[in-house]
Amino acid sequence: MFKKSIPDRIVDTVIYAVLAVFGLATLFPLYYVAVVSITPYTEVLRNGGFLLIPKTFTWDAYEAIFTSGVVPKALNVTILITLLGTALNLLVTTLLAYPLSKKFLPGRNAVLMGIVFTMLFSGGLIPTFLTVKATGLMNTIWALIIPGLVSTFNLLVMKTYFESLPAEIEEASKVDGCSDVGTLLRIVLPLSMPIMATLGLFYGVNHWNAYFGGIMYLNDRDLYPLQVVLRNMIITPSVSQELSVPQSQLSSLPPESIKMATVVVAIVPIIAVYPFLQKYFIKGMLLGAVKG
Repeated sequence: MFKKSIPDRIVDTVIYAVLAVFGLATLFPLYYVAVVSITPYTEVLRNGGFLLIPKTFTWDAYEAIFTSGVVPKALNVTILITLLGTALNLLVTTLLAYPLSKKFLPGRNAVLMGIVFTMLFSGGLIPTFLTVKATGLMNTIWALIIPGLVSTFNLLVMKTYFESLPAEIEEASKVDGCSDVGTLLRIVLPLSMPIMATLGLFYGVNHWNAYFGGIMYLNDRDLYPLQVVLRNMIITPSVSQELSVPQSQLSSLPPESIKMATVVVAIVPIIAVYPFLQKYFIKGMLLGAVKG
């Protein structure tokens, strides 16, 4: 069995210590937000605004946001946009990346050049807004999905992954009488679950955290995703106005507690999904990375 030398052990210890410090620095803000959301605000103020372990707990802030109707509705919209948007993203990206991974495809290089061009130059904010308005997507959830249906970076990663698959497998399926669509569905996709999970996580996180599209394209408050509601809570002078509840109902709750509770509701679901996709995420990024 290989035994590490003392200098190697010292180096490993330093690396682990540095990573632990960075990990704590990343997790502490999330922990602090969660603690403040369940701690009576008087106790937070009594400790000078800095609190690690609360002595008492209260769920009043969560009760307030979930009984208001605004946050649950916004959460449902966000879940719908994330699930529907991610499914369509993966569908369109796969249908575009698979044929582009074939070097015999006529016009392949021209299409790739056009796609890569969009990574360097975009139409801009105003042309995009005018396009969304002209296509009738304004004030619909499709305005949050269709404009970003394909990510150029994700498309290139998926294309590279498809190119890394053994060509002999697809040739064997063709010999057995499988069509191109059948080969994609029965052979390629089952072998591509790591990259599908990785890009699905990328697309899903992007949809979950998106708020700028909601500000730009939505006027109906019933269609606001959760991030837009949270953003409005931060900038509005009255949280009760944003939650559409009487001020007297929130008189015992400071706005900070309600904001912290909404932040927790916004980040916990996406954090809870990541551990189930972590093994696919690492494998997919290594196999689908663009190699020089």
